[in-house]
Amino acid sequence: MFDGLLLSAVQRGKEYALEQVIDKYAAYVCVVIRNTGGGYLTHEDIEETASDVFYTFWQNAEKIDKLKGWLVTTARNKAKNKLREIHNDLPLDESIPVSDGSSALEDTLLIDYEKSAVREAILLMDSPDREIMTKHYYSSRTVTTIATEIGMTEAAVKQRLVRGREKLRVFLIGKEVFG
Repeated sequence: MFDGLLLSAVQRGKEYALEQVIDKYAAYVCVVIRNTGGGYLTHEDIEETASDVFYTFWQNAEKIDKLKGWLVTTARNKAKNKLREIHNDLPLDESIPVSDGSSALEDTLLIDYEKSAVREAILLMDSPDREIMTKHYYSSRTVTTIATEIGMTEAAVKQRLVRGREKLRVFLIGKEVFG
């Protein structure tokens, strides 16, 4: 019943009601997004997607009948869109399994496991390192471009890439992915 009152107030353009909806459902929406993302979305991706959900809610409130159901459905759809966006930023060879003719399924599973382990390691890094590694290796951006985008010197970006690769190596050896 309280959701109905909140929805009605938002439909009338009451910003305080939107704030209450956000307070009540932000954590829930973020969990839906994170679960839908399957570990491929960064914390920033989740926050951005959640913000997009609530912005879309504000823009379309008059068309909504059930608040919680709409938020869940929209959160899932926007998370899937974000995954597609991230996937489109990956180089072409990321989605092509490599096989030497032995066991194609086994090779594909091994490659998928290795890619998943690398992504997991990168997601565990702190913000600047994670952003630099992702931009350089998944979005194929140059050191110069990354330095400009995040406001660092090229030398600092190169040093973070070196340290990031070392962190990856230690993590992957610890997981017995390579080694």
